[in-house]
Amino acid sequence: MLRAMTKRFFCVLLLGLGLAKLPAAELKIFKQIDVWPSVAPGEKGDAPPESLTKREYRGASIEILSKVSKPTLAVFKPDPSKDTGASVVICPGGGYNILATEHEGTEVAAWLNSIGVTGVVLKYRVPRRKDREKHDAPLQDAQRAVSLVRHHAKKWGLNPARIGILGFSAGGHLSAAALTNYDKLRYKSLDAIDKVSCRPDFGVLIYPAYLVDKETKSELSPELKITKNTPPVFLVHAADDRVPAEGSVRFWQELRRNGVSSELHIFPKGGHGYGLRPSEFPVTNWPKLCAEWLISTGFLKH
Repeated sequence: MLRAMTKRFFCVLLLGLGLAKLPAAELKIFKQIDVWPSVAPGEKGDAPPESLTKREYRGASIEILSKVSKPTLAVFKPDPSKDTGASVVICPGGGYNILATEHEGTEVAAWLNSIGVTGVVLKYRVPRRKDREKHDAPLQDAQRAVSLVRHHAKKWGLNPARIGILGFSAGGHLSAAALTNYDKLRYKSLDAIDKVSCRPDFGVLIYPAYLVDKETKSELSPELKITKNTPPVFLVHAADDRVPAEGSVRFWQELRRNGVSSELHIFPKGGHGYGLRPSEFPVTNWPKLCAEWLISTGFLKH
């Protein structure tokens, strides 16, 4: 019995260190569902069709999705032998104008699967809606997404108490907004799903944008209200990022001031928009550090 428990612990530890990898090309979708039962709140149903293109970024090809008006969730489950029951809603970046759905979406789901976590890629509404805050429609989508995952947790074989949210750049801001605005829905409740909590159990913010108020440049953006009940957060930023690392530092300071468990890594170099793709800079090791944090906090366990 003890030997079996020890073996299981070390298997989880090895997975958590990110030693196992699953290429995004090998991903098999478990479920794909619409976020909203009909037209999303505030939409008129007359938006242009989505557009998926490729472009070169940081010396490699990436996929860019634009003109999103019908949000969806793509659920990718890990191998049953690795499955920890944990899940993460993934918010790709793109300045709230486009979505980097590949290197900040499906590739992240593949990594999460390799460490025994279900990856749920959120396709949220972009570009920014006229006469609305940049994050207003996306936050509606993110809140509904977390509630959806929790609502379906039993059926999908997930632990409803271990649902995280992870975002890059603008998706990092969206994740931060979801972590700090779970107490009130940004839309009128539609059905039983909206009666389920939209509070993520933890957050992972990778080079998050828009965390600092553009007027004061020292205080958090007004929509980010951290309290002692804010979920634990893991943050990564590079000092040479065009999105100032001070935003992540300020967010971490406020978490610490409120007694919220958190971990912050600031690397001297690495730039912006790297996702999980390797580089010569140590920031490329952030998935390993994140997995170790998930183990230490108890979110990554069978």
